[in-house]
Amino acid sequence: MKFLSFLLLFATFVSAQNQYPKDFFRSPLDIPMQLSGNFGELRPNHFHAGFDFKTNQREGLNVYAAGDGYISRIKISTAGYGKAIYITHPNGYTTVYGHLQKAVGTIQDKIIQLQYVEKAYEIEAFFKPEDLPIKKGEIIALSGNTGGSEGPHLHFEFRDNKTEQIINPLFFGLNLKDTRSPTVSNLLVYPIDNNSVANESKRPVILNLSLQKDGTYLSEKVLATGKIGFGINASDTDDVSYNPNGVYKTQLIFNGKVTFGYEFNKMVFDEARYVNAFIDYFRYKKTHQRVQRLFMKQPFAWSNIYQNVDNGILNVTPNFMENERIEVSDFFENKTIINIPIEYSDKKSIVNEEVKPTKYFIKAKSDSNFEKDNVSVFFPAGTFYDDFYMNFDVRNNILFLHEDVVPAHTNFNITFEDTKSSEKDKKKMFIASVYGTKLSYNTTKLVGTTFSCKSKTLGQFTLVKDSIVPKITIAKSIDGKWLTDKKSIQLSVSDDLSGVKTINGYLNDKWVLFEYEPKTRKITHTFQDNLLLEGQNKLKVVVADNVGNSTIFETQFFRSQKK
Repeated sequence: MKFLSFLLLFATFVSAQNQYPKDFFRSPLDIPMQLSGNFGELRPNHFHAGFDFKTNQREGLNVYAAGDGYISRIKISTAGYGKAIYITHPNGYTTVYGHLQKAVGTIQDKIIQLQYVEKAYEIEAFFKPEDLPIKKGEIIALSGNTGGSEGPHLHFEFRDNKTEQIINPLFFGLNLKDTRSPTVSNLLVYPIDNNSVANESKRPVILNLSLQKDGTYLSEKVLATGKIGFGINASDTDDVSYNPNGVYKTQLIFNGKVTFGYEFNKMVFDEARYVNAFIDYFRYKKTHQRVQRLFMKQPFAWSNIYQNVDNGILNVTPNFMENERIEVSDFFENKTIINIPIEYSDKKSIVNEEVKPTKYFIKAKSDSNFEKDNVSVFFPAGTFYDDFYMNFDVRNNILFLHEDVVPAHTNFNITFEDTKSSEKDKKKMFIASVYGTKLSYNTTKLVGTTFSCKSKTLGQFTLVKDSIVPKITIAKSIDGKWLTDKKSIQLSVSDDLSGVKTINGYLNDKWVLFEYEPKTRKITHTFQDNLLLEGQNKLKVVVADNVGNSTIFETQFFRSQKK
């Protein structure tokens, strides 16, 4: 029976391996492939949807089309993938290239044309096959660090055109040498409910691991009663990238059967936030460790998981004495095995739960509405993954809404009632998230005397007024200067409260493009001869924040068209 199960699992893997073309695509870079992030890696609020290629810690490397096709989509944003290009291929797949510095050739010309038509830096456009055809190996862009990137690299994805699922790039024949097994740095046992105890604790307990002669690991014995589950802190390293990345596959095996597991062959975009249900979110927020829980208290619809009816949970009863096994594998079937001896024990807990009951109890599958003073909060059914006691209070016009140690899967609604402020002041007000002394803007609606916003993060909130205009500065004045040899001009913009919303530049009273990089707070305009005048040129930049405060920067400079 065990051998049959193995054959079925192996046949599924081989089928997936053979399903995708191995020779159609090439690497999008012409340097040896090294990864700073792999497919399915655990990231804040999402599973990583592709590969992050290292670019030698710099920008400006040539980015090549991975295969024949056409550019089907271009998106330019200050967040997410930043400057991104999508190429649709005739074999049913689309490749995605993100965090680009800039496109090249006719692609860059098309981007600038669209930005000037829409008079906006951030754009999104879709194209037909005949609009921007591309050949395999054609340079489409330069690598960069735009959007949500935290350092120079190229984000690269494969997507299925029919299902729109993201597919592990290793299925397409990309060459990555990997002979190293995954690493499990922590193993934890979790008492699941109030009646459960593990190693005399009602809290999660770290278990010691010892390496055996056969290369497997043996956990210290678990002495438990009631329902328990396990979690691991695991990572994987290949032979060339020299940094830990995510794990491809994990299985929890009991009595020869897989009781819980996950595998990163494909992913669904709408399921990305389930990462917060998958990990021990409380522990992550307190220690920055992402422990992957190999059980579910309440099932959630993440399609990468497979489990039996017990959802990875063991019920330890008198006379129970069994072993559970965890197998952690990479794409190339390098494997780490942990054996866990488990035995029933009726010893009482000497370490109690941290949770204290409150009068505000959240049932995950039901609506909840809490009110106090001028503030109310509404949680639709399904906002949270599990039931829990919530801390809720309003003091000095600050909403104390638990703390960010319980993950929300969908938006909940917060409202503040304000009958005292003037209509003029209300136009400058918004609901802010409070992080110590820092306030963060939430998109806020005002209807009558009611302010409302949506959030996916618990914490503190308050109603604030922003009457401070944004700042625009230039490192070195150009007023009255000759700029004949300069190719661009750069300004710094910032807003200390509600944040920058719009940036509009005008050269000789005509709208011009300023590229905006929020990470550096810089805006840059690249001069175009057809927009410049011989002699004096007038420049105006208008920056507005999220509540309508605006600042105008004006200067003049001289330019000679003769070179």
